[in-house]
Amino acid sequence: MQKLPKRNFQNLQNLEFQRPRRVSSPGTDEKVAGKNEDYIPKIQSRLLIVWGILIAAGLGLAFSVYQLQIVQGAKLTKRARNQQMVNLRPFMPRRPVIDRTNSILAIDRPVYTLYAHPKLFGRSNEEMAKQIAPIINKDAAELVKIFKNKRSGIIVVSALSEDIADRLISLRLDGLEFIQKYSRFYPQDDLVADVVGYVNLDRRGQAGVEYSQEKFLERGGETVRLSRSGNGSLMPDHAPEGFLHFDDFQLKLTIDSRLQRVARAALKKQIDTFKAKRGGVIVMDANDGSILALVTQPTYNPNKYSQSDISLFRNWLVADLYEPGSTFKPLNIAIALENGVIQPEDVFNDPGTIKVSDRTIKNAERTGYRRLNIAEILQTSSNVGMVQIIQRLKPSLYYNWLERLGIGQKIDTDLPFEVGSRLKNQEEFINSSIEPATTSFGQGFSLTPLQLVQMHGALANGGKLVTPHVIQGLIDSKGQMHHSPDFPKPRQIFSSTTAQTVVEMMETVVDQGSGKAAKIPGYRIGGKTGTAEKASPKGGYISGARITSFVSILPVESPRYVVLAVVDEPKGANAYGSTVAAPIVKTVMETLIPIEQIPPNPAK
Repeated sequence: MQKLPKRNFQNLQNLEFQRPRRVSSPGTDEKVAGKNEDYIPKIQSRLLIVWGILIAAGLGLAFSVYQLQIVQGAKLTKRARNQQMVNLRPFMPRRPVIDRTNSILAIDRPVYTLYAHPKLFGRSNEEMAKQIAPIINKDAAELVKIFKNKRSGIIVVSALSEDIADRLISLRLDGLEFIQKYSRFYPQDDLVADVVGYVNLDRRGQAGVEYSQEKFLERGGETVRLSRSGNGSLMPDHAPEGFLHFDDFQLKLTIDSRLQRVARAALKKQIDTFKAKRGGVIVMDANDGSILALVTQPTYNPNKYSQSDISLFRNWLVADLYEPGSTFKPLNIAIALENGVIQPEDVFNDPGTIKVSDRTIKNAERTGYRRLNIAEILQTSSNVGMVQIIQRLKPSLYYNWLERLGIGQKIDTDLPFEVGSRLKNQEEFINSSIEPATTSFGQGFSLTPLQLVQMHGALANGGKLVTPHVIQGLIDSKGQMHHSPDFPKPRQIFSSTTAQTVVEMMETVVDQGSGKAAKIPGYRIGGKTGTAEKASPKGGYISGARITSFVSILPVESPRYVVLAVVDEPKGANAYGSTVAAPIVKTVMETLIPIEQIPPNPAK
């Protein structure tokens, strides 16, 4: 290789590292300097603008933070918490209803809505229908038609009992879906419907104590706030302890299902025999007003209330007025005795008719002239004798006594839809001699059957007016009472002597008079029959229509229980209180005696 001369290598180095020099004229440099001087102010202004924008943005951000954190902080925090939390009121079953022997009358139970989705069936429609039809008590051919009409979401049964649902689930059939809910169930069907009532689809009471005692039957579940996760599901870890627990209280009634069952059977028998419109029975313990039985016929099944006549939901023994007729006569005698205008041994002439003002009042049965003492006036149900007794009272005094008994007022009972009795105004009553006369034998005013029982209770308990009721109170599973209703304090109306005297007079009605059909060997029973014309809502009376009744008090030696039977519009020439209502009362008393362990009277 040819070597280069040393001098030449140094020249190459000089060429490599030597920068070229810019050759400019003096005029050119002046122009560049001028341009630089113009450019510098522009950069500064731009920087100021940028800094201004940044400062403004910072101030705006600071203001927004202030607004969010300070001004609206509490509001936004609350909104955020609301989005993260949910208010939940857990379902609380309605409290059960039991009778005085602790038999269940109403209870919440789980039921299932059965859905069918034919598109998910693992078998043919025919096979599915054939397999489930016998279990749910439906026609297989009808089910096949239903399955063909819709591919999914078919409601097959809306309220399937738990045991039937378990049977279907055990079959492991594809395409069936079970949705659980709670439904009110009445194990006794129609037995106590007149007292208990029913609840609707919204679980609200519509009749009976289900309606009047709603506040005691509804459990007061508290609303709780639970956290939600990001996907909206509830977080049970944050639930308050015990929020799903509820009390074991039950609403206990004074009703005795055994007595109720016998009363309903006896009433239904007489209604069928005499082709009557309706009837009712009430049994009351006069010591405190506890109702042991209250039955109306016809009635309804609360488990199938939607299939019933809505008029049956209104208990007519509490909500309808009627003229009591002769069953009110013992009370009029008590009023007269209490005021001293008669004595038990007094005797009255009964010619069969009596003239009052421009009216002629007759006895129900045609009788000749006779002389009757007070007990015999009750035995024979003499209208003429009663008019003469009440004529001894001043009309104003008599009117005041009717008001003291509660006529023209409501009973403060725990059964719903109770109406007040009706009495003519005082001026009309006092100034018309016919009004006291007709009232003496139970016409011209109206009350409910329950109020008549209350008034006879005053004869049975020594003269006190007590409040008829069906509620004992709320008890727990150990039988301890946690709440009992407050009823008005009993009012003394008659002296105990007067009350006992009238009860003993009523005993002669059963032993010797029109109440013989209620006689029970070995027991002293007082009673009074009633066969009254039926008042028309338009005024006057309905031709040929009557209301038959019988009221009893037992035992006479120590009165305590009142039993009333009322039968509305029985048919037949022999339809009277003695033939229609008295046998019902006798049957009920025959069951009441062993239940209450009433001892027989040795003298009988």
